[in-house]
Amino acid sequence: MFVRRRPTGELWTPELHARYPGRDWILTRILWLSGCEPGRNRLGEVDTMRRYIYIHGSPHAAEMGKPGSIGCVRMHNADIVELFDLVAPYTPVEIRG
Repeated sequence: MFVRRRPTGELWTPELHARYPGRDWILTRILWLSGCEPGRNRLGEVDTMRRYIYIHGSPHAAEMGKPGSIGCVRMHNADIVELFDLVAPYTPVEIRG
């Protein structure tokens, strides 16, 4: 698991989840987004990288397709592991709502 891009050494369990119910669980791969809006990203005032906005793996029980994190895009672990191996660094990503 990760908190702010740093491994915690923890392993997700239902018991750990119950102990920290408000945590945005980042379990597997992280696709770190940098953004491309001039003046707002790449180290601007609301930079995506500084705000820890990712595409990341989440627990199987996490609800998908609905807002629930601090801005990240959550995916099931198996899906993000597969995607991570397919996407090269600096690949443009467009997220639509």
